[in-house]
Amino acid sequence: MAQHVRDIMTSHLVTVEPQTSVTTVAQKMRDEDIGVVLVTEGEELRGLVSDRDLVVRALAEGGDPEQRTVASACSGDLLTVTPDEDLDQAVRLMREHSVRRVPVVDQGHAVGIVSLGDLAIERDPGSALGDISAAKPNQ
Repeated sequence: MAQHVRDIMTSHLVTVEPQTSVTTVAQKMRDEDIGVVLVTEGEELRGLVSDRDLVVRALAEGGDPEQRTVASACSGDLLTVTPDEDLDQAVRLMREHSVRRVPVVDQGHAVGIVSLGDLAIERDPGSALGDISAAKPNQ
C-alpha cells in the first residue's frame, strides 16, 4: 500500500496563465480529459481551477467566456502538500479543508496533483468512487 503522496499523485500537469480565457481552459480540460488545471505565472503556482469552478464562478456569472479570464474563476488560496507527505496527513488535510484535489509542490514548483479519486483507487478500489476513478473516460 502506498505511503506517500508521490506514490499515487498524478504527475501529468496542465497549466495555464491567469489571463487565459475561460473558454480556452474548458477546451484544454476537454482535450486532456481532465477536471482541473493549475494556474501558474511563470514558475509560480497561483491557483487551481476545476470544471466546477468554471461553471460556478465564471459561466453562472454571465458575460462572454472568451473575455473572462481564468483568474476570476480559480481558487487562489491553495492548500498544497509535498511529494514526501504521508498519505494519511494528506487525507486529513483534504477532509479538514473540504477539498477534492490538492496540488503537490516540491521546492516551490508544482510536480503533481493528488485527488480523492487517486486516494479511492489506492485505499478503497472496490468502492464506487474507486471503480469510477479507475475506469476509462467516457468519450
